[in-house]
Amino acid sequence: MALSVPGYSPSFKKPPETLRLRRKRVRSLGTALPPGERSEPAPRRAALAAGLSLRPFPVAVGRGGGSPATAGRNPFARLDNRPRATTEPPDGSPPGQQEAPSPTSHVSFSESDTPSSESTELPVDWSIKTRLLFTSSQPFTWADHLKAQEEAQGIIQHCRATEVTLPQSIQDPKLSTELRCAFQQSLIYWLHPAFPWLSLFPRIGADRKMAGKTSPWSNDETLQHILMNDWSVSFTSLYNLLKTKLCPYFYVCTYQLTILFRAVGLAGNDVITALMSPTTRGLREAMKNEGIEFSMPLIKENGHEKKKISGTSLEHGEEQAISDEDEEESFSWLEEMGVQDKIKKPDILSIKLRKEKHEVQMDHRPESVVLVKGTNTLTLLNFLINCKSLIATSGPQAGLPPTLLSPVAFRGATMQMLKARNVNVKTQALSGYKDQFSLEITGPIMPHCLHSMTMLLRSSQSGSFSAGLYTHEPTVVFNICPPMDKVLDKETIHEELANCGLHPKTLDQLSQTPVLGKSSLRNVEMSDYIYNWRS
Repeated sequence: MALSVPGYSPSFKKPPETLRLRRKRVRSLGTALPPGERSEPAPRRAALAAGLSLRPFPVAVGRGGGSPATAGRNPFARLDNRPRATTEPPDGSPPGQQEAPSPTSHVSFSESDTPSSESTELPVDWSIKTRLLFTSSQPFTWADHLKAQEEAQGIIQHCRATEVTLPQSIQDPKLSTELRCAFQQSLIYWLHPAFPWLSLFPRIGADRKMAGKTSPWSNDETLQHILMNDWSVSFTSLYNLLKTKLCPYFYVCTYQLTILFRAVGLAGNDVITALMSPTTRGLREAMKNEGIEFSMPLIKENGHEKKKISGTSLEHGEEQAISDEDEEESFSWLEEMGVQDKIKKPDILSIKLRKEKHEVQMDHRPESVVLVKGTNTLTLLNFLINCKSLIATSGPQAGLPPTLLSPVAFRGATMQMLKARNVNVKTQALSGYKDQFSLEITGPIMPHCLHSMTMLLRSSQSGSFSAGLYTHEPTVVFNICPPMDKVLDKETIHEELANCGLHPKTLDQLSQTPVLGKSSLRNVEMSDYIYNWRS
């Protein structure tokens, strides 16, 4: 049987009781005596006489206790693992005197938790969505079982870029042929290449879904060459449409990165732009060697934005000279000590990798996004056509060309439809259960489609619905606002892009300057024709 020793603490988790009592006794005696009668050390008395604080960290204004006794108390007095009494305020303040909140204190919300102000329009979102889930108190039965004539009319309206303007509110959406045709029109997109047994979006991280699927080109070089030639023709056709302002934008989706090409006037730019993300140091070096000028909007050096990087031989020579000078300076102190022969110097490759460590670390991250502008996009087009690293050499995607996604038709493209599904559920309410109607849309949902859908639901659901938006994460970074030399006015944009195949209101939205930054729309709610959104 163990003996109970007074003041003994098992495992030494608590100080002995005698020390605790002695500490309390000394503190109580010091508080009872007047400040002038205490036996204080000479340095302490001198500091008190000069009015200096005895704490290494000053007490914040508004906290209890400002007397010398409180200021000079033992900061380790509470390290005895005892629970505080509920009536005792923190930091040894007297009972009844609570800590006042600091005037500068505030609750910080992450960007995804901050709702926007009310607006009649949504901000432009250049990310690709994989799923939209709309919910409303009114049914979506009008989106089900389109008649053959309505489906055909919707396809014709899309191919002819027919502008459809719906009333603010539709009394009976199920009987509105105009609404149902416009819905069919909004579901269409164009894709290349197309194989019915393969889902070609998304491509990043799709190896598991593609595993086990038939891919006759994976081991057939002749077939790979044919597919790549066909893809090059389609890619060039899309770029020519973009250059002539007949296509507003398109995406190139590879197994490693995604590229967004935008026409003049979109996202506030006065030239053609291309955003690439994520990139690697090897890809960027290859682009520099091809003479492609690009910038990295999210990378800053020494507080200043990183300037355009050029692949000219002059700049390469200057960088090499600077690198050699730094190398000589870094080992000069070894020569002064006379031990330069005894220490193995790192090779040039190791030095270069160490200096460019930050560039290597950001590879495959959103911060590695690259912006190409103007005539450099044509050079980028030729570079991508001849770039072997865009195509996987092993795995389920081996030999498969990148996916081209466009809102308008182009050479070699296949018309595809987003999948729509109407679901009715009952949700619990205060008075029992109520009907909750939902409309789910899946597929590669591009920015113009998202805007078209919200315009349709604005009319069909009488300005009241909510939506959950599921984003393809590698494309979120496309919402950054790149530096712009000149901003075009709306009239000029409408005049130049009048034949790009988009509704005028959709064109208005896509011409806005992006404001979402490195985030995207996650939740949208419309009430009384007013939007609230979260990113």
